[in-house]
Amino acid sequence: MAMRQKILHTPEGVKDIYGKECRKKLLLQEELHEMLHLYGYEDIQTPAFEFLEVFGRDTGIVSSRELYKFFDREGNTLALRPDITPSVARVAVTQFEKDSVPLRMCYIGNTFLNHGSQQGELCESTQLGAELIGDGTAGADAELIALAADSLKRAGMKEFQISVGHVEFLQSLLDAAQFPAEVKEKVRTMIARRNFLGMRELLEKLPVKRPIREVFYRLPELVGSVEILNEARELAPDRRAILALERLKEVYEILKLYHMQEMITFDLGMCGKYAYYSGIIFKSDTFGGGEPVAKGGRYDRLMERFGRELPAAGFAIGTDELMKALIRQKIQIPEEPEQIILLFDWEQRKYAISLAKEFRGKGKRVELLEREEKKNLSVYHIYGRRKQAGSLIYLRRDEQIIMVNLHTGEKKSRRLCVRRSEIDKGANCKNEL
Repeated sequence: MAMRQKILHTPEGVKDIYGKECRKKLLLQEELHEMLHLYGYEDIQTPAFEFLEVFGRDTGIVSSRELYKFFDREGNTLALRPDITPSVARVAVTQFEKDSVPLRMCYIGNTFLNHGSQQGELCESTQLGAELIGDGTAGADAELIALAADSLKRAGMKEFQISVGHVEFLQSLLDAAQFPAEVKEKVRTMIARRNFLGMRELLEKLPVKRPIREVFYRLPELVGSVEILNEARELAPDRRAILALERLKEVYEILKLYHMQEMITFDLGMCGKYAYYSGIIFKSDTFGGGEPVAKGGRYDRLMERFGRELPAAGFAIGTDELMKALIRQKIQIPEEPEQIILLFDWEQRKYAISLAKEFRGKGKRVELLEREEKKNLSVYHIYGRRKQAGSLIYLRRDEQIIMVNLHTGEKKSRRLCVRRSEIDKGANCKNEL
């Protein structure tokens, strides 16, 4: 690709967002952010890149190949963050070590994953999330699930379910099968991808005890309402799996107090995307397909990696995926008040600025444009519609105001409400335009 072509295009996996799409995304984030604040979460900002070790292999986030890596002047290896949770964990250990817990922190930021040429996946995406550190109770798990659900409702989502599982149920089953490490990882990957047919074919070639094999075969059926937990108890391979089921039931009872039980589905074949998950995990799928719009869980072991034993749980909403889901479900994303194009002849500059200030003081969005002599008014009408403005107000040199509804094309006119001499004295326009 020639140099000029390169600088005019973005690399694969990233895109420009501008105009109405950008406004909608920012407004959506503001709505979600406000919900996090309503639950008492405080903002935190972490760097877009960290030392490579923060996202190292033992955190189980992504493989080294999927990280964007580079070096600083001293030769240290740095990486763009693929996930914000490890950075928040680091801050919680280093900056809040002597503070009382629990800590409730929330954030908005971009994450970076080097997917290569995978189908349509963005390498840069926006995450909005919450982390609850220092509380290991079922109440904390339930709060985060409820907060995720309330956030999606705040965004306008109506058709969604939250799938809830527990990593220890599946882990106890994998341990009971006594697979070699490489086989265990292969089976886990198949389950995560819902490739139960491939898992069955693989298990038939392995010396797995029949009762354990049967539980693996039943995993696709262990999805549904709270009654599934009772059914799974009869299949649990050990005490660890039973404790995981009891935790899920306890969380469910608390979620009933939030009136969230109707949107909860249990899935005992769920695998956490990240290896740092240590307990309850959840995700929100929307009708119409696509990636989960929210996902999270408990990650107590991640805190130990940073040198302090603290229980922790959290979740993140992918705002880009959420916008796609809203569009699929034909849900209107909240919009700002429509913009006004305030066009003026140069003789009316003072009046135009005065009027624009008054409108902005009332929370209205105004774009000032000085008319070019040789341009027809229709050019500005077209421009306003392209900007998706609601109206155009033209202040003419003969002290007439032309008001155009850019949706209907309807026009009205009237005299200026104040003379330029009154503007010089600080007078305000009294007419409602």
